[in-house]
Amino acid sequence: MVDTLAELFLNTIKNYPKPDLMLYKKQGQWIPISTEEFGQTVKKLSLGLFELGLRPEDKLIILSENRPEWVMTDLATICLGAITVPIYTTLVPDQIRYIIDDSDAKIVVYSDQEQGRKIESIRGQLNKVEHYITFQDEAPPGVLTWKEIVAKGEKILNSQPGLFEERAARVRPDSLASIIYTSGTTGIPKGVMLMHSNFISNIKSCSSIIPFSSEDTVLSFLPLSHVLERMVMFTYLYKACTIAFAESIDAVAQNLLEIRPHIMVSVPRVFEKIYARVMDTVLSESPLKRKIFFWALKVGKEHARRRLAGQPISRCLQWKRSLAHKLVFSKIVARTGGRVRFFVSGGAPLSKDIAEFFFALGLTILEGYGLTETSPVISVNTFENLRIGTVGKPIPGVEVKIAPDGEIWTRGPHVMKGYYKKEAETREAFEGDWFKTGDIGYIDEDGFLVITDRKKDIIVTAGGKNVAPQPIENLLKTSPYISNSVVIGDRRRFVSALIVPNFEKLEEWARQNNLIFPSRREMVKNPEVIKFLQSEVDRLTTNLASYEKVKKIAVLDRDFEIGEGEITPTLKVRRSIIEKKYQPIIDALYQETEPNQL
Repeated sequence: MVDTLAELFLNTIKNYPKPDLMLYKKQGQWIPISTEEFGQTVKKLSLGLFELGLRPEDKLIILSENRPEWVMTDLATICLGAITVPIYTTLVPDQIRYIIDDSDAKIVVYSDQEQGRKIESIRGQLNKVEHYITFQDEAPPGVLTWKEIVAKGEKILNSQPGLFEERAARVRPDSLASIIYTSGTTGIPKGVMLMHSNFISNIKSCSSIIPFSSEDTVLSFLPLSHVLERMVMFTYLYKACTIAFAESIDAVAQNLLEIRPHIMVSVPRVFEKIYARVMDTVLSESPLKRKIFFWALKVGKEHARRRLAGQPISRCLQWKRSLAHKLVFSKIVARTGGRVRFFVSGGAPLSKDIAEFFFALGLTILEGYGLTETSPVISVNTFENLRIGTVGKPIPGVEVKIAPDGEIWTRGPHVMKGYYKKEAETREAFEGDWFKTGDIGYIDEDGFLVITDRKKDIIVTAGGKNVAPQPIENLLKTSPYISNSVVIGDRRRFVSALIVPNFEKLEEWARQNNLIFPSRREMVKNPEVIKFLQSEVDRLTTNLASYEKVKKIAVLDRDFEIGEGEITPTLKVRRSIIEKKYQPIIDALYQETEPNQL
């Protein structure tokens, strides 16, 4: 039986010996880590951490990019009953200090000099931390190296070979495994307490309906501090997939070609960028090639529509689809490595248009839905139950219902224990044993869950119309000229938007139209540029209700930044901060003669 993450680890190292359980790149070469090496390192590290003073229920911070040591440190910690607290590497020192202090962490583990400088700048304020450990081979004064801890544990493992298993056996399903701090889109981050049983329920449910196997190679690049990648990492280990760690987000495109993964889990932003690059390439091709591409896409979408509807596919359509693949789709698929069985998308809503685009190419994206508080998966599309534009059906063991105001509620073994040291916030998050997600949606006639927006993000116009901004923003981001957008309009007479251009594409358009600018700041103020981007917005929103249409836009000269507090580490927009920061620009949109609200 596998009822804890400690048992999951022991099950994997016992039953799935393989030479390449993990892969990482060093000096241009992919280096394998066998199941044996992985298992021994986790055991040594766990014993070493205990020797250092880490005890059950103590907290250990991991501040690092994805790498094998991240996973080994996580498992070494939770297998002795202690609690891992992950931190995004993109956070600034003050945000890091808050999480370390609020979590009562005893040990801080960080990756490199960049993260070390952040820790050093706040170290004087961290009175509860007893030890600092770095993944680097050499450590500054007062910091231990990760290898030193492993060496400590090796001596103990040699003298007491059954000690690790003895401690792992004491971990119970209701033991806390992790405290994960929410992104804080609406306020101060809260520490979500997740038990071993929360993760295990999600791992077992998801792996029972999504075909992960020991024959698969996967590419891990979403931060392991993100609850989705963390749970998926446990699932990979549960199914003994070969896990390749991407060098960085920027290197993902190259790593895809090198690793040729069967599976990749991502957030919508990555799929949006792939889509934008493809469309950018197509638009720069000759008229004939553009015509062939759009013919192929039309064929692919019709073939996909019939497949999803369970309708017969004629020989003629099948022939056209084969030709479209040969002429167009195969070249795009090759950029993913050529053997992807499926992608998984979560963390934010995926545009239906982009999902249909990938499916037409022959690349299936299984979109799901969940929150940090739900370990995280609540629902997901599968090959047996796939409906584009939805987030699938609830996974086994999970219940979902829609509250009278449209809010999605859920209950089951996936729901968190509560928020760390925040009893009032915990009580507020529940209605009886139902967890209130804060998302608005509905369940369609076939049981598929559809998300419309965040409850707190819903715009109510001055005319009393309810407008969900996220679907509109997703539409706008399908333009090759728009990188990001925030829809505005709460208590206003009409809907407007802040637009972040795809500057590379926009600058190319400007040159083609003989528009020269000394800076981006000057470019985004130009009436011709604004008129062009407004035409893009109008083109993409023709099918919206009149009160949902974006009547005016303001064009920004830079994208939103994590360091500025405008977006979370998971790239979710902090609307209240953006609206406050850009209030003069927003107000200017409404100071002139306003469009009539229809």
